Amino acid sequence: MFPLNDAGVISGLVCGVLFGFVLENAGFGSPAKLTAQFQLRDWSVFKVMFTAIVVAAFGLYGLKFAGLLQSDAVFVPTSLLMASAVGGALVGAGFAVGGYCPGTSVVGLFSGRLDALVFLIGLLLGTVVFAGLYGPAVEAVMGMWELDSGDTMTDAFGIPELAMLAILAAALVAVFYAGSWFERRSAGPVTAEQAVNGAARTVDQ
Repeated sequence: MFPLNDAGVISGLVCGVLFGFVLENAGFGSPAKLTAQFQLRDWSVFKVMFTAIVVAAFGLYGLKFAGLLQSDAVFVPTSLLMASAVGGALVGAGFAVGGYCPGTSVVGLFSGRLDALVFLIGLLLGTVVFAGLYGPAVEAVMGMWELDSGDTMTDAFGIPELAMLAILAAALVAVFYAGSWFERRSAGPVTAEQAVNGAARTVDQ
């Protein structure tokens, strides 16, 4: 058994604090860093998050292969494509406009950013409004396009786990390659003055 495996709220709190610590140290508490991702100027957010997804996927597979984790021990939410599309569009819009997502807004607040507080208040108000409006009509729309065949790529489309891991690894390489290409294009050519200033800073250090 893993530490805090059955600790419930305590386990979630510890994981949340560690996750927030990593986000802040990666610079993701800054809205400027986050909006730069949508402008394709800085791919740090996508690179870090996608790397975490791939590492988690390989880690879960390794734990199952070693017999340390049962296949049904990890909760996988029901795949509701309409709910995912609507929710993703709304969160993405808020992310692009405000420069925060729910997690980074909390990180920004504890870093002393007042704009993160405004964003977090709006997030909570939006959640309350959605909960108040939620009824049979909304539930019917959110329940559209459910994948009855399964809730993972392996179950839904019959893709073997090892093949899915290979696809994720290839996609990760593509993300880093594409991200670096966009970042170089956004930076533009280095001028002679920038090169001199960079060399001067290196000498001073």
